[in-house]
Amino acid sequence: MNELHIIKVAAELNIKVKQVEATAAMLADGDTVPFIARYRKEATGLLDEVAITAIRDRMAQLKELDDRRAAIIASLQERNLLTDELKEKIENALTLAVLEDIYLPFRPKRRTRATIAKEKGLEPLATFIFAQDPLANPITESAKYLDKEKGVETAEDALAGARDIIAEWVNEDQTARARTRELFFKEASFVCKVISGKEEEGVKYKNYYDWSEPVATAPSHRVLAMRRGEKETFLTLRVIAPEDQALRILESLFVKNAAPCAQHVKTAVEDCYKRLLSPSMETEIRLATKQKADVDAIKVFTENLRQLLLASPLGQKNVLAIDPGFRTGCKVVCLDRQGKLLHNDVIYPTLSDKPSPNDAAKILALCQRFNIEAIAIGNGTASRETETFVRSIGLPASIAVVMVNESGASVYSASDVAREEFPDCDVTVRGSVSIGRRLMDPLAELVKIDPKSIGVGQYQHDVDQVMLKTSLDDTVVSCVNSVGVEVNTASKQLLTYVSGLGPTLAQNIINYRNENGPFSSRQDLTNVPRLGAKAFQQAAGFLRIREGANPLDTSAVHPESYPIVDRMAKDLNCAVSDLMKNDDLRRKIDLHKYVCETVGLPTLTDIMSELAKPGRDPRKGFEQFQFAQGVEKLQDLKPGLKLPGIVTNITAFGCFVDIGVHQDGLVHISQLSNNFVKDPNEVVKVHQKVTVWVAEVDIARKRIGLTMKGDPTAGPAEKPPEPRREPAKKPAPKDNPRPAPQPPKSGKLADQLKLGWN
Repeated sequence: MNELHIIKVAAELNIKVKQVEATAAMLADGDTVPFIARYRKEATGLLDEVAITAIRDRMAQLKELDDRRAAIIASLQERNLLTDELKEKIENALTLAVLEDIYLPFRPKRRTRATIAKEKGLEPLATFIFAQDPLANPITESAKYLDKEKGVETAEDALAGARDIIAEWVNEDQTARARTRELFFKEASFVCKVISGKEEEGVKYKNYYDWSEPVATAPSHRVLAMRRGEKETFLTLRVIAPEDQALRILESLFVKNAAPCAQHVKTAVEDCYKRLLSPSMETEIRLATKQKADVDAIKVFTENLRQLLLASPLGQKNVLAIDPGFRTGCKVVCLDRQGKLLHNDVIYPTLSDKPSPNDAAKILALCQRFNIEAIAIGNGTASRETETFVRSIGLPASIAVVMVNESGASVYSASDVAREEFPDCDVTVRGSVSIGRRLMDPLAELVKIDPKSIGVGQYQHDVDQVMLKTSLDDTVVSCVNSVGVEVNTASKQLLTYVSGLGPTLAQNIINYRNENGPFSSRQDLTNVPRLGAKAFQQAAGFLRIREGANPLDTSAVHPESYPIVDRMAKDLNCAVSDLMKNDDLRRKIDLHKYVCETVGLPTLTDIMSELAKPGRDPRKGFEQFQFAQGVEKLQDLKPGLKLPGIVTNITAFGCFVDIGVHQDGLVHISQLSNNFVKDPNEVVKVHQKVTVWVAEVDIARKRIGLTMKGDPTAGPAEKPPEPRREPAKKPAPKDNPRPAPQPPKSGKLADQLKLGWN
């Protein structure tokens, strides 16, 4: 480990050097983030997963910087260009941008105008002019360099070549680049225009047809939107800084006086900025803002994914799941409490205005036959019509009817995972099973689907895909391990995300389970092929075994702490199972008695929490939800209508809410609350039940504007009358009535919403 990196990371994250050092050492030893956060609190000083991940990622970035530094030094040594002074500069460079600026003059170049001028022997003339002697005559000096064979036929040819060389010197100057870069970051603007003739075809980018905003304040979603419009060849996008300011900066660095030589330097500086430095800075700014936008968008995506994965599970219930459809009918499956497929069928309740009595009888019979406790209906095509049918057939009140977000179910149904699970079923049956299982346990089912297909996030196909995958994988791993996994029933996909396992060991666990029956203890896991001591250490605490030989196997107490719990029970002359059942016994335990060199109060406190509620699920309890009856399509909406909804996606500019009309509506960030909101996550979470009001409906474009601030058609409430006050000198005028309240201006909300939609 690099000690300088550890010190730097500690300073950047505002944590102690010892915390970073211990965390980095464990990461280097192969420990996972969830394991370190849960079971090594004493070593890290109670760092959470966010901080541990930040240490991991920053250490990796610094290593990349060091690798680039080493490559540059090797390149310079190979070409005999490395001096002690240059090496010191390279070793002291703190950022990649500074490092590349130092290396730029020595980087192997393609043939440029400056290199051509140097080939013509004009570098001495450039040096002469760059000195800017007030008494020197550049035209007279240039005569010495005329050479028809080399293409230098006139004094202007010679001077132009010299200026090209000077322009390259200016472009490669470290100070010039640093100050120009600073100007671009502070003062440059994104300038976006529509490509002529693409106005109609690219109408979804209409808001950017003539758009400009400062680079420093442009939000990530608009940066990505403009870049996407450019990529799809509907828009042109430039990063433009104030040219006059840039030239003043450069001239202050390089132009020494007003003499003839200085005038040539000034011309070279102007050429450098327009031809070399400005395009270079534009590329840098585009890259830097793209990277920042990627980070912001990925952060939004991962937070949405976390909330979706940790959505409330219905639990182990017998479920009838329906994948709705019109022409092809509704695919029906019945699942037992473990999610096993028992039966599948098809009904056609939406083919006509009058559903067939046979369909109703079929559903009722299936509910009775399989002791159905809940019905899951996918929220896609024909979902509201199917829901209306199901609710009308006279189901017992004990059977819950729940609409389930089916985003990604079709992706799962056509996947290798689904084919492996249900080789004899078609995609429609597999999709229905996924809908039902998603109601029972969203986490267990959603881990089978590529997170990018789940339907949350923004611009996920535009951001850095490696960074996105790493972040999404981290999120899934965090969620799976925070909930815990029942090793005897978990799918391969779910086991894959358990700390320390992965696809191979997950499959080995499944194979062992199939050949030898269910695991009776965590210790049995050590018999699984290739599951060694390290993997067992990382995984064991996150795996659960219900009704196992050791009662602690149902909890998040790590096997390495079992001896401590055994001592506690022995000291109280009781069994471990008694400790887990009896609050009075646990209250008698003095944790300080069990503190040792490797186990402190944080771990002991966690153990006590687990003894009280072994294997507790951190997810909230399930709450049933129902959309408004009679509101099933866009045409049913009108401004002012109050509706229940479910948040399906959160973005930087607001959130999208499913109100049961097959098209999510947008609540712009300005409409989330009467108070100022900087981050939508301050107000709403994915899968949260909310109340919204319809603000605007655009049926042609299938866009719905929603608000959570109350009825937008009601107008501002009139203020209560002020208390009467006695006049000081003059009586108050009697003919000055309070102006009547005015309704909000039409189109105002649309102005607030329009950028969000794009």
